[in-house]
Amino acid sequence: MSNTIPLSFLDLAPVPTGKTIADGIAQTVEIAQQAEKVGLNRYWMAEHHNMAGIASAATSVLLSHIGSQTEHIRIGSGGIMLPNHAPLVVAEQFGTLQALYGDRIDLGLGRAPGTDGATFQALRRQMQDAERFPQDVQELLYLLGDGTDNSPVQAFPGAKSNVPLWILGSSLFGATLAAHLGLPYVFASHFAPQMLENAITTYREQFQPSAYLDKPYVMLAANLLLADDDATANYHFTSAQQSFVHLLRNERGQMPKPIEDMNAIWSPAEKMAVNKALSISFIGSVETVQPKIAEFIAKYQPDELIVTANVYDQAARLHSLALTPQLNLFTLQSAAAPA
Repeated sequence: MSNTIPLSFLDLAPVPTGKTIADGIAQTVEIAQQAEKVGLNRYWMAEHHNMAGIASAATSVLLSHIGSQTEHIRIGSGGIMLPNHAPLVVAEQFGTLQALYGDRIDLGLGRAPGTDGATFQALRRQMQDAERFPQDVQELLYLLGDGTDNSPVQAFPGAKSNVPLWILGSSLFGATLAAHLGLPYVFASHFAPQMLENAITTYREQFQPSAYLDKPYVMLAANLLLADDDATANYHFTSAQQSFVHLLRNERGQMPKPIEDMNAIWSPAEKMAVNKALSISFIGSVETVQPKIAEFIAKYQPDELIVTANVYDQAARLHSLALTPQLNLFTLQSAAAPA
């Protein structure tokens, strides 16, 4: 691995408390433009449903808007929750994005529904749909590929676009599937780090070269919030910590404002659960964060890092991105997707 690796950004299009969804989307555009300005490699959005604090439910629609407001940064999904959709529909949507924005498009795929059971039913899906994930991924590869000329069903747009597919996961299932299909793999270590080492080891050991990728390509996710000093960064990160507490309590709401004392919010058990879920987090000044990220990269040897900063304060998110070039760990330029 080289001394530096590409750095990308994952956005949930947060809707801050007291703001509208339109406000959240406008702020998301600013974040994407800032990510492009500082030289990040990709800007990805995640599909979630029935969550008042997240505006990226219609992921492909919002990605099209982001594409129109940026020039060269790669844009894509991190990810589309494939059990929620027919592969043909996804192929048409991302084929359309590719027709609009060229080879800037990535299609990351997840196996979870990205919501609760009731909402999954409202999407007209069934839990067993997730069991078809491997077959659906292969169907998508076919629909987006060059070999559908004689097929009775084709994706228009989509066919021959060869939009790059990525497998997202937080367990050995996704790692094994990505390895056997010869696809790049993204591990969701920013909120589910428990199986990180086992998953990437499995992926690398079982990887089979394919028409899509000749060697393993691992992207790891982390929380990253930089500020001028540690106290400021930790203060703003309490928004993300509160969001996880609300998730544990099954409480719905918009992105909470930061607070001075998390101990006034969470119980000891909740604190332990949140700290475990968010253990892959780099929060603080550049001087504090740089050695910690360097240690993380040295240990796991990712080919790319994708970071998120899902907090209330827009100025804090923009400033964090502005500080990323100072980390001196990343290739801050637009790079092609692995092929």
